[in-house]
Amino acid sequence: MSEATLQPGTLYLVPTPLDFGIASLDPAPLDQLLPGDTVAAASRLTHWITENAKSTRAFLKRVDQISPLAAPIQAQQITELARATHKKGDHRPDAQTDAAARALLQPALDGHDIGLVSEAGMPAIADPGSSVVRAAHALAVPVIPLAGPVSLMLALAASGMNGQSFAFVGYVPQEPAERAKRLHELERLATQSGQTQILIETPYRNTALLEALVKTLQPDTRLAICCGLSLPGQVCRSGTVRQWRAPAFQANALPLALPSVFLIGR
Repeated sequence: MSEATLQPGTLYLVPTPLDFGIASLDPAPLDQLLPGDTVAAASRLTHWITENAKSTRAFLKRVDQISPLAAPIQAQQITELARATHKKGDHRPDAQTDAAARALLQPALDGHDIGLVSEAGMPAIADPGSSVVRAAHALAVPVIPLAGPVSLMLALAASGMNGQSFAFVGYVPQEPAERAKRLHELERLATQSGQTQILIETPYRNTALLEALVKTLQPDTRLAICCGLSLPGQVCRSGTVRQWRAPAFQANALPLALPSVFLIGR
């Protein structure tokens, strides 16, 4: 087939379970965590753009247990995103970052389907990958997102807060004074506009963030926390900050060592 008639491959956005890297969890069978069609689609791919190659190989081993891979793991073409992309993110258009992303998509221009995958969850949502998606659209490479855990939307649905107007704001500062200032800003947005504010933290700092939220927010502000969404033992709890401050409300400890989503609302 000539280059003039060669059809580009497709970029698949492949979600992964949220249990990677959590030593306290025994990984559940993948078909309990991802739809069968998603696992089957992943098994057919042989080219990958990834946040972490080691995690992707571990993911593919789990895929292979459910749906045999099209090629052995050693033969899979796995390319990592640049380290700078992890540190600064790639959600804002940048000429250098976008040029690098286009280069990663050369196999798609050669007719191969490619999977974009992050360490956990949906790529390009609170994770790197946006530059690759932008590059795919620029190169007329079809983009297909596969179904899987998107914890932000699961948490919003389970929070009882406004699901018609919401914002994902990512991480808040770690320094206590700056963190308190940012939490006050988010609280004002939530209470004045009714827009739910959604934030996350690295799991080992989840306890500190919960303590700061309960201490900083006003008693009538609603706070929800959802831990380990889509995993065995997942927990979602929602109430006013006044309720959160009561010992009885926190009597059953949250599994804060798991990936968690925090929501602030009216």
